[in-house]
Amino acid sequence: MRWVDEYKKKLVSAEEAVSDIKSGQRVYISGNAATPYVLVKSLSERKDELKDVELVHVLLLGDDPFSRLEMQGHFRHNSLFVGPADRKAINEGRADYVPIFLHQIPNLFYSGQMPLDVALLHLSSPDEHGFMSYGVEVLCSKAAAETAKKVIAQVNEEMPRVLGDSFIHVSRIDKIVEVSEPLPELQKKPFSEVEKKIGRFIADLIDDGSTLQLGIGGIPDAVLAALKDRQDLGIHTEMVSDGVMEAIESGVITGAKKTSHPYKVILTFLLGSKKLYDFVDNNPVFEAHPTDYTNHPFIVSQNDNMVAINSAIEVDITGQVCSDSIGKFIYSGFGGQVDFIRGAAHSKGGKPIIALPSTAQKGKSSRIVPFLKKGAGVVTTRADVMFVVTEYGIAYLHGKNLNERTRSLINIAHPKFRDELTKEAKARNLI
Repeated sequence: MRWVDEYKKKLVSAEEAVSDIKSGQRVYISGNAATPYVLVKSLSERKDELKDVELVHVLLLGDDPFSRLEMQGHFRHNSLFVGPADRKAINEGRADYVPIFLHQIPNLFYSGQMPLDVALLHLSSPDEHGFMSYGVEVLCSKAAAETAKKVIAQVNEEMPRVLGDSFIHVSRIDKIVEVSEPLPELQKKPFSEVEKKIGRFIADLIDDGSTLQLGIGGIPDAVLAALKDRQDLGIHTEMVSDGVMEAIESGVITGAKKTSHPYKVILTFLLGSKKLYDFVDNNPVFEAHPTDYTNHPFIVSQNDNMVAINSAIEVDITGQVCSDSIGKFIYSGFGGQVDFIRGAAHSKGGKPIIALPSTAQKGKSSRIVPFLKKGAGVVTTRADVMFVVTEYGIAYLHGKNLNERTRSLINIAHPKFRDELTKEAKARNLI
C-alpha cells in the first residue's frame, strides 16, 4: 500500500503545517463541526509574521481567534455565511460578508473568480485505499480542495466516515496533522409551545411519502415530533441533526417514496450530538454531497412532493422575507433558503414554507411587519413565497395580489399587533 508511506511522509506538526502560508494569501477554512481548530490556532499564532491574509469560509464554530481586535491588519474574514465567530467583526467593519446562494459557492472556486492559495480541512482517517472522508461537512470543502494550490488536512480519528461524494485521497494532500479530539456537539433543546403549534400547522401540509428539507432548532424538531403518524418520509436537505436520526430510528423516515435517491438521506453537512456522528459513520443510508449538487434548485426539484421548511427574522405584509440581517446588522447569510424554496416550488406537489414565531423580544415586537427594518436585506422575494406559517396559522401567498396576501399575513400575526398592521396597510392602500 504505497499510500501509507506517502501519508507518513506528509505528517507534520500543526506549526509546520501552516508555516508556508504567506501574507496576502487567500485561505479557505472548512466550517461547522468540521472547523479545524488545531490548524486555526496554529495559524493565528503567526499573527506577527503575517499581513492581509484573507480567510474564506462558511459558518465557523467555536472560538475564533481571527476576529480579535489585535488581528486587524493581519487576518481578515471574507465570510460566505456569518455566525457567532465573525458576526461582531463584520458589523464593526473589521471583516467582510459575501451574500451568495449556497449552491453557487463551489463555482466561485472552480471558475477562478475566487482563487484559493490554501485550503485548511478537517478529515476522517484514511480507509484501506487511502481515501479520507470530508466527514460532517462536504459543503464547499470539496471544491476548495480541488482548486487550492496547497491543501492542509487536520486528520481526526473521531471524524466519522460519511459516505457519498465526500472523499479525498492522501495523494491530493500536501501536509497532514493528526489529532484525536471530539467534534463540537449541538444538543437538542425542548421546543416551546409556540414552536409546537407551528410544527402542527406545518405537519398538516405534509403528506405521506413527502421529502423534507429541515434546518436546526425548535421548529424543525417540533415538525418532526408532529409527524409520528406519517409513513415513508424522505430527506433531501442541507443539514442533518439529531431529529432526523430519531425519525429514521422510529421508522417515520424511510425514503421509500423518494423520486430522487430513494432510500437515501441526501445532505451536505451534519451538526448534532456524538450519537448522531456515530450513527452516520459508514452508514449507507446517508450520502453527503457538495452544495452545488445538494442545494441546486434543479436537483432539489427532482424530488416529488418536496417540502422545504425555512425560518425568517421578519416578513413584511407583502411577503418579503428577511433572514440574514436585523435591520442593517448582518446576522447570518443567504445559506440554502432560496435554493430550497425555489427547488420545492418547482417540485411536482412541492411546498416551500417560511416558518417563524409571530413575535420577537419576548412578545414586544411583531415579526410580521409593515416594512422590513431600515437596512434589512430581502433574502426570499415575495414572488418566491408560497406558505408562511406562525403559531396563528398558515398564510398561502402564491398567486395572490397585494391585498389578498396582506390580509392573509395580518391574520397570522399576533392578535395584539393586527390593528396596527391593518392601519399601516390601509395607509399604503394595500387593503
